[in-house]
Amino acid sequence: MSEPQQLQRRLGTFDATAIGLGSMLGAGVFVVFAPAAALAGNLLVLSVLIAGVVAYCNAVASAALAAKYPTSGGTYVYGRNQLGEWPGFLAGWGFVTGKTASCAAMALTFGSYVARNYAVPVAVAAVVALIGVNLLGITRTALLTRILLCMVLATLVFVAVAAWLGPHTAAVLAGPPSGNPAGVLPAAGLMFFAFAGYARIATLGEEVKDPTRAIPRAILAALAAAFAIYLLLALLLLNHLGERLAASGTPLLDAVLDSRLAPAAPLVQAGAAAACLGALLALITGVGRTTLAMARERDLPGPLAKVGGTHTVPFVAELAVAVVVILLLLTTNVMTVVGFSSFGVLVYYAVANASAFTLTAHPGYAPRWLNAVGFLGCVVLAFTLPPAPVLTMAAVLAAGVTGRWLALRLRQHQP
Repeated sequence: MSEPQQLQRRLGTFDATAIGLGSMLGAGVFVVFAPAAALAGNLLVLSVLIAGVVAYCNAVASAALAAKYPTSGGTYVYGRNQLGEWPGFLAGWGFVTGKTASCAAMALTFGSYVARNYAVPVAVAAVVALIGVNLLGITRTALLTRILLCMVLATLVFVAVAAWLGPHTAAVLAGPPSGNPAGVLPAAGLMFFAFAGYARIATLGEEVKDPTRAIPRAILAALAAAFAIYLLLALLLLNHLGERLAASGTPLLDAVLDSRLAPAAPLVQAGAAAACLGALLALITGVGRTTLAMARERDLPGPLAKVGGTHTVPFVAELAVAVVVILLLLTTNVMTVVGFSSFGVLVYYAVANASAFTLTAHPGYAPRWLNAVGFLGCVVLAFTLPPAPVLTMAAVLAAGVTGRWLALRLRQHQP
């Protein structure tokens, strides 16, 4: 049997950090604060801290594992090697299905910002365009990610300045919302997914130069930057919008509209669109690489493992992801479908922490006790989610397990 086709190592530490941070500072940063504030009130900052701690545990586990297994696939590969085929499959299947739905939602969010009345056609066009960028090679993907990341960071700095300057003279600053201790953990669950982009760095392990050094550094740098940004934004939005934060569909835009910098609000809309594109680009890249890894192990159809073209990319896997995303956009209400991806991501990171716990040699930044804290944190946050998405994702996972079991049985009976 021939060796699987390999990707080429073209990314440096800065490129990997940009891809991770670009994914974390996706469209979620423009909307996640409102539902989280509705749950936790003025204890939102505590929710951000809890989410950041769990994300840190997951990040160091992913970094330690990526240093040992510098190949595409992320936790799917780690779980297979450290825990066995079935835990690895659960992580990979949860990631691919959940994040594919997230791709569709991100594309639709982009379409809504750019042309609300034509959101679906614009979303489809965005998916096609970004797949085209990915097929030009990972260096083109990294370049576009850096450009979009600069736009998003500039937008967030602008929002922070607007909130810090305070409301315009006609506005009355409301007091901060009252705290709700019972809502802190559910809000942390929502905030956690704004941190989840560092997984994209690990899925690119086969394309990073000197991965044993570069990937841990990139993961921790991206997470530290995102944590500082989220904490600052939470404090500023609570003080600037007060009770209105929980009811705002676009809190960052509202913060600018309610400030002395209101005439520049279209810049925030442009930044939100750029954030959607950056997150969508990173998601498609990560899902494609995990699909590639699963196909190599025959957990998904073999043709998805094909790597080729001038720029050495997993073009079959990425085209398949694009087709599924476009079908979701054209046939479903993706904003309701995407809810179950939250549970899938927590399953993914629970497997990552369990895998890191079993390592024989632990780097100083990822002690075993921290892996245990991360695993428990994922489980606790998973059970704070509403029952509907949990049950939906459980059904999707069960369908995947059943399909793999049947495929294995068929292979055993083949001559």
